[in-house]
This record gives sequence, C-alpha cells and structure tokens, in this order.
Amino acid sequence: MNKRFTSEMPLHLMILPGFILVFIYQYIPMYGVLMAFQNYIPAKGIWGSEWVGLDNFKYIFSLPDTIQVIWNTIFIAMLKIVAGLVVPIVTSIMLNEIGRAYFKRMLQTLIYIPHFLSWVILGGILIDLLSPSQGLVNQFLTGIGLQPIFFLGDNTWFPYTLMISDTWKEFGFSTIVYLAALAGINPSLYEAAVIDGAGHWRRTWHITLPGLRPIIVLLVTLSLGQVLNAGFEQVFVLYSPQVYDSGDILDTLVYRMGLVDLNYSIATAIGLFKSVVSLLLIGASYWLAYRWANYRIF
Repeated sequence: MNKRFTSEMPLHLMILPGFILVFIYQYIPMYGVLMAFQNYIPAKGIWGSEWVGLDNFKYIFSLPDTIQVIWNTIFIAMLKIVAGLVVPIVTSIMLNEIGRAYFKRMLQTLIYIPHFLSWVILGGILIDLLSPSQGLVNQFLTGIGLQPIFFLGDNTWFPYTLMISDTWKEFGFSTIVYLAALAGINPSLYEAAVIDGAGHWRRTWHITLPGLRPIIVLLVTLSLGQVLNAGFEQVFVLYSPQVYDSGDILDTLVYRMGLVDLNYSIATAIGLFKSVVSLLLIGASYWLAYRWANYRIF
C-alpha cells in the first residue's frame, strides 16, 4: 500500500492545485446558502442577520409568477434538449455518408465555429437578423408575401427562437460524440448490407441507428439533469420585459431579485431550490444511465 501511494504521489501532487481551487471557490462559498433562511442585511452580514427559517421559500411560491417561471424554465430546457439530440444525430449520419474527406472536414469546421462564439456576440447578430423592420429574416418573409414576425418580442415565438438559435450554436460541436460512435461501427456490416442489396435508408435504419443506440440512450438519460438549466447567458442577452411571460426563467429571476432588486435572501432561496431539484434530477439521470446504458462514473 505504501509503495503504491509513493509511486502515485506525483499524480496526487498534480491534482492538488485543482483540488485547492475547487475547494476555495466552490465549497467554501457554500456557507452563503444560509442567506436563503435569513432576512439578510449586508450591513449585518450572514452571521448577524435575522433567521427566518422557510419564510423566504413560502414567499417565493406565493408570488403569482413563480409557477410560470418554473414552467418557462422546463419548457425551454426541454425544447433545447430534444432539438440538441435530434439535430446532431441527423447531422452526424449525413456527414458520415460524405465520401470526400476534405469536403467533410470543411463542413465540420463550418458547423463547429458558432460553438466558440459567446452569446454576447451571437446575441448582437441575432438582434440584427431578427429585427422586425430591418432584419434579413423579416425582409425575406415580407418579400414572399408574409407578415413580419417579432421573434424576440412575441411571447409565442420567443421560446422557439431560443431553441433554434441554441441548436444552431451547439449542434456542430455535439456531432463529435456521434461521429466517434459511428467510427466504432464495424465496416463489414455495411459491406454485407450492400451485398444483400440494402440501400442508404435500410443501412441507416438497420446498422447506423442501432450502432448509435447506446450513446443516444446515455445522452438522453444524462440530459434529464439539465431540465432546470435553460441557458442564462442566451436568455439574458435576448430577452426583454415584453417576453417575460414566456422567456423569464429561474436564473434570470435570481439575477433580477439579487442584483437588480438587491433582495439577496429571496434570490438565494430561488437558487437553492433550483440546485436541490437539479441535484435530484442529476442523481436520477445517472441511475437511469446505469440501468439502461450500463454507464458508470468510475
């Protein structure tokens, strides 16, 4: 045992700086969740503020907009999860069918690029593209005889605008996992299928999709832990008071309560509620991944 520990000492020393940083910036600040159970006053600090128990949580669920915000969060997150699974799978299968390597690499590079751009940059681009008067999208709609749509100011369209723009940004990078899974499928299966007269569709249905099934099941189950993560950066950049009814999510509510209204106790309570529910969902997703996809963390 001592010999093994000595031989692994360099590895432990390499991990130590990262462990210290995580402990300082992730674990020590956790005592701040005490504010969720206090009437926090900055001048008195955490230890001097009055303890109110669960009153902040009762106040949260007494607000008329809380249920709507939770629904918005779940609805937008589910839209992103579904589109973020379907589009990369279809794209990966299509890329896998391309025979010319240079053309395939060029397409992969083009669809990867949006992933590396921040939402601040993409938000400005989308605001210009989707403008109801001067935006290229509405100019096109007007040109073919349709009415312009206020994508970022209409409660009906805003959640779907978030879904489409998020999928456009991330689907290229997400294809990496599926392309890696496709590379692991035995080529002899395709050769045998061709000899038997199977076309592209039959090869895709009977070989490609079954080969992708384990990674699809795994990613679907793990994505359940992201149900309350609707994407703060994207929503914060694109939303406005006009679309609070359909675009306000838990993270933006925490921002407004905490940093705008300076109601730190309520904001902390909302954040703690989200964290606890997310923890339960992540635990359930890992259990399902282990049950259905034989996935183990270690």
